Amino acid sequence: MNDRPVLDKKLDGDSFRKWYWLKEELVDFCRENGIPASGGKTDIADRIAHFLDTGEVKKAAAGRSSTAKDIGNITLDSIIEPGFVCSEKHRAFFKEQIGSSFSFNVAFQKWLKANAGKTYADAVKAYFDIKQKAKTEKTSIDGQFEYNTYIRDFFEHNKGRSLDDAIKCWKYKKSMPGHNRYEDKDLEVL
Repeated sequence: MNDRPVLDKKLDGDSFRKWYWLKEELVDFCRENGIPASGGKTDIADRIAHFLDTGEVKKAAAGRSSTAKDIGNITLDSIIEPGFVCSEKHRAFFKEQIGSSFSFNVAFQKWLKANAGKTYADAVKAYFDIKQKAKTEKTSIDGQFEYNTYIRDFFEHNKGRSLDDAIKCWKYKKSMPGHNRYEDKDLEVL
């Protein structure tokens, strides 16, 4: 196994990107160096790489407003508002319509944000369509969830292997420079 370098200002952006870092490590580095630590892991990593290469602190992209919009009563005929934000009011509405098993999964959140102007009746239908589709199709996992992607791909290639095996291979993979995608050669650690 290779020794991962220390995350400090001596590192360059390319060397930084060769290694796996926990979001917590990235946030700590940002706080120590006056870099905005908000946003997803990918956004934070981009800011750090830019800082390491240029010494410049890149501002975080403007986020959503910290004050939630007053959306009034939600009915099936209500229109999905632009800039949709998951709230307790929305959660209560969808639980009432869909049942106690309702949750804001990623695919449904993306649908809601992309479909402002449609009705909440359309949203309820879309929720069931998304759940049905998930039963037959491989769902996409966003890039910042490297562990989840690795574990899913491990099991696709290694039916019958244990989660312990998958985790051992993941730990081995992330201790090496380069990408963190599953490869059959990762099994050598077992």
